[in-house]
Amino acid sequence: MTVEALRWNGDSLDLLDQRKLPERIEYLSCRDAAAVAAAIRDMVVRGAPAIGCAAAFGIALEPKESSYGVLAQSRPTAVNLAWALERMRRAADKRAEAEAIFAEDLAVNRAIGAHGAALVPQGARVLTYCNTGALATAGHGTALGVIRSAKDKGVSVVACETRPYLQGARLTAWECLQEGIPCTLITDNMAGHLMSRKEVDLVIVGADRIAANGDTANKIGTYMLAVLARRHALPFYVAAPLSSFDPGITDGSAIPIEERPADEVTGYRGTRWAPNGVAVRNPAFDVTPADLITAIICEKGVVRAPNRERLQPLISTGV
Repeated sequence: MTVEALRWNGDSLDLLDQRKLPERIEYLSCRDAAAVAAAIRDMVVRGAPAIGCAAAFGIALEPKESSYGVLAQSRPTAVNLAWALERMRRAADKRAEAEAIFAEDLAVNRAIGAHGAALVPQGARVLTYCNTGALATAGHGTALGVIRSAKDKGVSVVACETRPYLQGARLTAWECLQEGIPCTLITDNMAGHLMSRKEVDLVIVGADRIAANGDTANKIGTYMLAVLARRHALPFYVAAPLSSFDPGITDGSAIPIEERPADEVTGYRGTRWAPNGVAVRNPAFDVTPADLITAIICEKGVVRAPNRERLQPLISTGV
């Protein structure tokens, strides 16, 4: 694979430092759970499936009770983290279980890609948000994995930059270039303009947590794109593994939303553009109501017009 976000060495976990991309490719070596938790919290590794895989390897490195708490507190919104830790808690062989979680995620992503590719028309211009490719998973990706699986259809990507952390500009654009997928980068506030000019055919995004009724938490700004897609009669798809479903949460109002540091909004990499003393909000995620989602694509198939009744069979058998 061209892109590897995680490398397991048996006694250490090497994480591609995504804070340094696209300028430099550097790996950070973690040898205990605290180091993995810090890497998750500091965005060395990000993307819900990749966070779950990293947390599992963190337990494999240091399988003691305190490790679970340290890792669980690293980021609150992505449910894959808690899902992976619960699997690790039940497993007798921690290293084998971590390796299984990683291998399963890769297989799941390829299945999502296959199901999703069937929904993508020939030559489609696909708008996507944040980064949902191999960098955000064990490999292949979720939403970007669908695009990768549809590559032979001559698709192209419209990548939103994804303020304030620029995952689309830094990571998705980089992945597309690595994979030879045509990609056009836009600022987030250009999406509606391109839709109005019929320069977008569909929208595919990932998910960090999906409530029982289909309400979906994803990178802040996703809700805005869903509203725009509805206004312009464009399909709006969510691609995510069943490990991102949270049947214990009734609807999106109960999904915890992480607030990140103010300096991610007031500047970037040492450059400040906002005045000192200004108040800042920095929610990292928002919730898209299920009635704005055309379909959810998971490893078991495609759920159109998702709601509690349609999702229940998947949730009860797949998680």
